Amino acid sequence: MKVLNQTVLNKQSILAALLVLGLIVSSSWGQYQISWYTVDGGGGASSGGDFTLTGTIGQPDAAYSAGGNYELLGGFWPGGPLCFVDFEHFARFAQYWLETGTGLPADLYEDEDDIVNKLDLKVFVEEWLCYCPSGWPLK
Repeated sequence: MKVLNQTVLNKQSILAALLVLGLIVSSSWGQYQISWYTVDGGGGASSGGDFTLTGTIGQPDAAYSAGGNYELLGGFWPGGPLCFVDFEHFARFAQYWLETGTGLPADLYEDEDDIVNKLDLKVFVEEWLCYCPSGWPLK
């Protein structure tokens, strides 16, 4: 009886090993593919210049698009050659500090006073580390 139980146990062990081996081999023949699908959407508002975009859904993808004078970021993972208001722009702004005259790029406040002063600095600070507004003169 002991020999019979040992034989049955060996057969069960061999069968279990073959089953595990079969699973391993069959899974290696499968074709794996990771497809990228997104359902992009979001709330809030984005604006620049004369344009405002509010509460989008069903965006085609999270990417950067540009054409003509327009740039668009889609989704939650922005990328692309965008302009951010940073120290480079601050250096340009500082060059015009307390300058007077028409057409000064750093005259950002819409009061047409033709001087770069604290009102223009206020506008600059509000844009700090944000995307450059449409037509940003300090690019």
